[in-house]
Amino acid sequence: MQGKPRIAVVGAGLGGTAAAALLQRAGFQVRLYEQAPAFSRLGAGIHVGPNVMKIMRRIGIEDALNDMGCHPDYWYSRDGLTGEVIAQIPLGDYAERHYGASYLTVHRGDFHKLLTDAVAPDTLFFNKKLESVTDQGDVVQLRFTDGTAEEADIVIGADGVNSRIRETLLGAEPPKYTGYVAHRAVFPISRVKGFTHERCTKWWTDDRHMMVYFDTSKLDEIYYVTGVPEPDWDMSKSWVPSSIEEMRAAFDGWHEGVQSLIEGTVEVTKWPLLERDPLPLWSRGRLVLLGDACHPMKPHMAQGAAMAIEDAAMLTRCFTETGAQDFASAFALYEANRNERASKVQLVSHNNTWLRSNENPDWCFGYDVFNVPLVSAGSAPLSAAA
Repeated sequence: MQGKPRIAVVGAGLGGTAAAALLQRAGFQVRLYEQAPAFSRLGAGIHVGPNVMKIMRRIGIEDALNDMGCHPDYWYSRDGLTGEVIAQIPLGDYAERHYGASYLTVHRGDFHKLLTDAVAPDTLFFNKKLESVTDQGDVVQLRFTDGTAEEADIVIGADGVNSRIRETLLGAEPPKYTGYVAHRAVFPISRVKGFTHERCTKWWTDDRHMMVYFDTSKLDEIYYVTGVPEPDWDMSKSWVPSSIEEMRAAFDGWHEGVQSLIEGTVEVTKWPLLERDPLPLWSRGRLVLLGDACHPMKPHMAQGAAMAIEDAAMLTRCFTETGAQDFASAFALYEANRNERASKVQLVSHNNTWLRSNENPDWCFGYDVFNVPLVSAGSAPLSAAA
């Protein structure tokens, strides 16, 4: 490696884009490759907890995100049939005081645009669907389906649950369908009649749920995402259209608050919930994985994207600790400091128990990726980040 290592990030989702922005701010040379032709404001919301907001502070978009998003006072869990409050977790001012950053909900597309705009000009390349990646020992060659090729010294696979980088490291293996689907819909709150919704509520019964929240600071748009059992899924499809009729059937007999959302729905889509077992490795040679490429999870903790963004921040911290020239040490340090936490969130998300009772969420929301003491690959504590 002559001079400053060239780092390629494959996949410009939230994790990959955060990685590019953080690494660039730390002085590294980064190019970001995305298979889509452009980004659009797709219909999905996202939770951004204090553990993520501290990372946004480093990137420089915390204030803009705070201005953009909805700030729930509480996470409410309610019985899906009776509407009874079964848990009430303080957020709002409590999160600011207790965790040192806010908790908000926001439209995923609006958040993604803020992150994308934080990446250095002329370093994000669209229409770059990865065809193959070859670690040649001294360099990595990337070939894209548009016929172009690029070289890099380090490649970060942020290319999602069907990652080609993961496939290169571990072989082709489809993710596991969990037997559950997520219906997703976002629409103006003015369409919802006869019920006043809190800013953030999860409605539960034994075998399904509906997570509901506002995704703008103006509280003019509401979003819901479900977890509903469905025995089979055509794995050739990443999503399919759903319908109000299907939603009525899935939530027949549920509380009027849920019914008000179903009746207000404009358009609803249905997505499979996919997982993988924990991987035997996160890196090899000059290739390393983050986010859904190495630990895809159900969205039931609302922490999937958060784990990818935390991965990005920890990987940046490890490169800074070891120097990018010593990428093998950086990768080992990164996995040693991310595997346990990501695996725990993956398991709790799988079990779908998060905040169903009045539990203490400090272990999740209070995490600070920049200041948590590092453990070495041999488990000896290292210094906190500056």
